[in-house]
Amino acid sequence: MTTKQILITGGAGYIGSHAVLAFKQRGWQPVVVDNLVTGRRALVPKDVPLMEADIGDMSAMPAILAQVKPQAIVHFAGSIVVPESVRDPAKYYNNNTAATWRLMQAAAAAEVKAFLFSSTAAVYGDAAVVPIPETAALMPINPYGRSKLASEFMLRDFAAASGFLSGVLRYFNVAGADPEGRTGQATPEATHLIKVAAEVVSGKRAGMQLFGDDYPTPDGTCVRDYIHVSDLADAHVSVLEYMLLGNQHALFNCGYGMGYSVREVVESVRRVSGHAVPAALAPRRAGDPPQLVADNTALRSALGWAPKHANLDHIVKTALSWEARQDTIIGTHHHAA
Repeated sequence: MTTKQILITGGAGYIGSHAVLAFKQRGWQPVVVDNLVTGRRALVPKDVPLMEADIGDMSAMPAILAQVKPQAIVHFAGSIVVPESVRDPAKYYNNNTAATWRLMQAAAAAEVKAFLFSSTAAVYGDAAVVPIPETAALMPINPYGRSKLASEFMLRDFAAASGFLSGVLRYFNVAGADPEGRTGQATPEATHLIKVAAEVVSGKRAGMQLFGDDYPTPDGTCVRDYIHVSDLADAHVSVLEYMLLGNQHALFNCGYGMGYSVREVVESVRRVSGHAVPAALAPRRAGDPPQLVADNTALRSALGWAPKHANLDHIVKTALSWEARQDTIIGTHHHAA
């Protein structure tokens, strides 16, 4: 097997499928593991092997690792909906923490060299300083953030004991779709704001809700840092290659360092699509901090990272293009396992 073999968990999902494209483009040979609960087979390129398994399955994963012999694992598989985590914390600790622990054990036993973990800005909670640096206090305010933070601690401790290279990327709000239209967000009943608004203007939803307009922000709605999914995917490749130079426990925020309010995003969707976006005011959602904006100085300085898609209207445009194409790709694109 080539030394450029990489295992991508959750690679049939939204961010994972973009990472598959980014790693392929940079000369890596990705192999995807996905249980296809939320992932879609059609989002995995035909020439990329897809193994249908649960990452917490201690009989399946050692066998897959022995077969693939990856140099590294990039771990995307997990549950990501904040309000659901408040309602069903057990699901989040099981999928995001316990399953990650089992995957790390399997990785260490298989002598995988590096492990890069998808974390989240939710580990910061309602941060005192915005933009938020990696050194900010870790005080998650919902089970989603806590389940991811627990995995961060486990990974750091496990790496220190076992010697593999570990990395953590804390994502801010991921949005948009592959500019070439090869993949995008296909999650049923998605909760991401730009995805929801794109579904509204494409006629897939009757309307949407603005959750709270009484936050301490300029227009009363939550402010978020939206990063284009292709820029995030490219960051994973750069960070993994940086780790493999021997950089132990790489830790980086992934965002653009600028925030947009919910109302500003809705206005962008209206502007780009030329359609009204019916949005009804609703109460605040549990677990939503008022502002999440990244300080991305570390990523820029350590890796020379320079995003290519840092424009809100462009992000919205790629999301709308994907919405128009999604059914064709998901419906007709069959992947040979």
